[in-house]
Amino acid sequence: MEPKQKYDFSGWATKNDLKCSDGRVIRHNAFKENDGKVVPLVWNHMHGEPENVLGHALLENKEEGVYCYGTFNDTSSGQVAKVLIEHGDIESLSIYANQLKQIAADVVHGLIREVSLVHAGANPGAFIDTIIAHSDDADEEAVIYSGEGLSLYHADTKEEDSKKSDEKEKSEKSEEKEKPEEPVKTDDKTAADVYNTMNDEQKQVCEYFVEEALKQNGLEEETTNKENDDESKGGDKTMKHNVFDQDQQPTTNNGMLSHAAQGEILALAKTSAVGSLRTAMQIYADEHTEELKHGEISGFTQTGNGNVTNLFPEYVEANGSKIPELITNDMGWVDAIMAKTQKIPHGRVRTSHVDIRNIDALSAKGYKKGNQKKITGNYELVRRTTDPQTVYVTSELHRDDVVDIEDFDYVGFQYNIDQISLKETLAVATMLGDERLDSDPEKIFPDHIRPIWKDDELYTIHKDVDFASMAKELQGTSAEANFGESFIYAEAMVTALRKARKDFRGTGKPDLYITTDMHNIMILARDRNGRRIYETDTELAAALGVANIYEVTQFEGKVRTDSTGVKHTLHAICVNMADYGYGASKGGDVTHFTDFDIKFNQLQSLLETRKSGQLTRIKSAIVIEEVVKAATGTTTPTTEE
Repeated sequence: MEPKQKYDFSGWATKNDLKCSDGRVIRHNAFKENDGKVVPLVWNHMHGEPENVLGHALLENKEEGVYCYGTFNDTSSGQVAKVLIEHGDIESLSIYANQLKQIAADVVHGLIREVSLVHAGANPGAFIDTIIAHSDDADEEAVIYSGEGLSLYHADTKEEDSKKSDEKEKSEKSEEKEKPEEPVKTDDKTAADVYNTMNDEQKQVCEYFVEEALKQNGLEEETTNKENDDESKGGDKTMKHNVFDQDQQPTTNNGMLSHAAQGEILALAKTSAVGSLRTAMQIYADEHTEELKHGEISGFTQTGNGNVTNLFPEYVEANGSKIPELITNDMGWVDAIMAKTQKIPHGRVRTSHVDIRNIDALSAKGYKKGNQKKITGNYELVRRTTDPQTVYVTSELHRDDVVDIEDFDYVGFQYNIDQISLKETLAVATMLGDERLDSDPEKIFPDHIRPIWKDDELYTIHKDVDFASMAKELQGTSAEANFGESFIYAEAMVTALRKARKDFRGTGKPDLYITTDMHNIMILARDRNGRRIYETDTELAAALGVANIYEVTQFEGKVRTDSTGVKHTLHAICVNMADYGYGASKGGDVTHFTDFDIKFNQLQSLLETRKSGQLTRIKSAIVIEEVVKAATGTTTPTTEE
């Protein structure tokens, strides 16, 4: 089944009946399912990167094994590999196969997944490397080296070379078969010859020791003989073993460690330096690598019943990611503020306003011939300035932790946390202000980042909602016309906000930032028939006259004391953040500084920005509050200025 198109080289991917260095033998038709299949051609089994794929290989199952025809692709790596083969620098192939099935030492089935170019000098002869099993009964996978050379493609001689190669292989095969298998010899005598020199007493002792050895190695277990499945036929169903045929000896002892090995492991585990059975077993496995190779003592092999990995499984992240999941407050409103806020390219900001809405002296006047014209009246200029303040977040990471944590980028993870902290702190200061005492040197002062909630009445409209009046208005004196509490609260909030819009002078349609509790009350409001008043937030936003609704958990329980000493509980803030400006030099850059403290072996990080913040338009924000009535206890504040 030679390919119709031109190929670059050919060679044996694997040969039958070659005994590998670990005692395993690839048998005839073990990979017959790959006949006619095309698999990737890679470099030295490094298939983790695309550039390591050199081309493809067409597989042909023959009597002698699996033959492959390789074709390189037009990539730089493929062409380099082609030159290496043409110059004879690389002359060996290897396969990667899985779903391996093995009977004793014979590999009888498998699937070839890739063919690889390998260094011939490093892997002379045939052998199997990196045998892997994922559980007790799982199929194995392996990298198998054949140690065979390669043949280059020549159009004139390819058929002749192929025939010569096949004839040579068949000849070598027949010669190997014609050689009789020599019996085990001891000083030019076979084991049978030595056994026949014994007297009857010596033979009985030898047979006793052989029988005991077979018992300890589990070779006297009765197994079903497939040739005697017919119950009508007689015969012994016990599998017979030749004690002198070492190739037929099983490689495991039924998954059991010897008593001496068990005692050694337990004694090691009891020492204070080790302290655990798992660590002791791992140490024992490391110290007995050759002895435990290919399952000579089960419990440490990758195919045995006592697989250490299965006995002590590692924990796996539930979400599939090795990066810890961050538990944060709702950041939707924070991102909205940062995205919509006006950016002023200077840290020191001044706002100037003249209110001429209600000044009669400025109104235009009619003129009558002969009369003297009057001078238009004066107006008042309102101006305020805001200076910037530095806001920062700093953190320290011990270098030992940075090196030891290999599952994810610890430094990048901490930097992400610092960014979240900085944005949330600025957003809270913008809306509510910093509640730290004035004496605290780390306080963000309200004359630098001016909070909308507590801003002057010229800039922020403070409106009190009266739920009791709304209940009376809706219910009246009729006992039959009762509405639910949620409906009353929702109507009171809508009414208060709509009435406050009379004095609103902000730009565009504002957004509503509201407490979670009040938002739930309004969206769950029902009429007397039990139907929802507002099915979605879109309907509620339309009733309120706002563009978007954002829940702010930080608003819960906030209380403000006005200039007259009356306390007000915050429910919502209505504002278009385009009317709030952040003033900062250099475009408001957030600067990140890093340093290393040699004395304490610590990585230090500083994330900072220098900003001023203020409403830039008068009457551009509406605050909906409720008066705290101490006598009736309508509202129980949890946070007080």
